[in-house]
Amino acid sequence: MRKRTAALGSTLFLALAPGTVAVLIPWWLTGWRAGDWWPPVRLLGLIPLAAGTAVLLLAFTRFIVEGLGTPAPVAPTEHLVVGGLYRFVRNPMYVAVDATIAGQALLLARPVLFWYGAFAGLGMWAFARWYEEPALASRFGAEYERYRQAVPGWWPRLMPWRAE
Repeated sequence: MRKRTAALGSTLFLALAPGTVAVLIPWWLTGWRAGDWWPPVRLLGLIPLAAGTAVLLLAFTRFIVEGLGTPAPVAPTEHLVVGGLYRFVRNPMYVAVDATIAGQALLLARPVLFWYGAFAGLGMWAFARWYEEPALASRFGAEYERYRQAVPGWWPRLMPWRAE
């Protein structure tokens, strides 16, 4: 898949999947109406919201540049993506989506978003565990197995992994 096609497909998938989980559903649950919490606590929500958004965009870019494909199962990468943030954690997109939801929960002072984030995180974990991991193992074999053994799925390493 050429980079231009990968970029178009990844942008579309970004809008559809994370856009739905991290923007549309939180909006549906809250209408972006804020609750009444102490303002400094609410402002803390900007940290995970901004960090999650940045990580998500960097991870999607990595799929285009390194993987020559998209995160979408219908248009997978040509190469296993193990660079950038993927050297620290195998699932930076899922971690980032949950961070953005937690940030919104704080910023809007809406506990329902914490519950939704937990539910969404469980769904992402299940999808990664029972679909993505077997698919990657089948597609990339020993290369993926080495990566999977070295890089944690959900809690980032302190030092980046280096493929040898």
